[in-house]
Amino acid sequence: MKNLILIRHAKSSWEAPLKDFDRPLMKRGIKDAHEVSVNISDYLPKTYIIWSSTAARATETALIFAQNISYPIESIVFKDELYTFDVKQLEKVIKSCDNSLESVILFGHNEAITNFVNKFGDVFIDNVPTSGFVSLQFDSESWDGIDKGKTHKTIFPKDLK
Repeated sequence: MKNLILIRHAKSSWEAPLKDFDRPLMKRGIKDAHEVSVNISDYLPKTYIIWSSTAARATETALIFAQNISYPIESIVFKDELYTFDVKQLEKVIKSCDNSLESVILFGHNEAITNFVNKFGDVFIDNVPTSGFVSLQFDSESWDGIDKGKTHKTIFPKDLK
C-alpha cells in the first residue's frame, strides 16, 4: 500500500511586487497552516518523507507543518519540479518516488493538487483550498503503478473554524 498526503501551500501575499515563485505567506496563511498542522497527527502514517516545492510559499508552509508534527526540517526534500500547476508534471514526480517509500507528504500548488486528487481519489473536491490536507491511499506496491485510490481524509481550514 502507498500513502500520499497532498497539502496545498498556505495563503500567500500578492502585496509586494515579487515574482510568483518568491511570494511569501500572509498572516492568514500562517495562521491556517498552524491550525491545520496541529490537527493532522491522527491521520499521519507511522513513517513518511516530506517533499516540498521550492517556491517560497510552499517552503514556508512545509516548515510550519514540520515544526508542528515534530518532523526534522533538515529532512525535508525540496524539489524544483514540484513548482508546477500542471497535473501531468505532478503525477510524473509522484510516480518517480522510490518504491521503498510507503508514505509521502507533498507540499505543492493548485490546479495540480486539485486535479490530482480528483483524478486519483474517489471523492470529488471542487477546490483544495490553501493549507488544505488530502490523504490518499493506493492499493499498489509501486508508485509508478498507482491508479484510482481512496480518499482517506481531508482537512481544510474552514473545517476547523
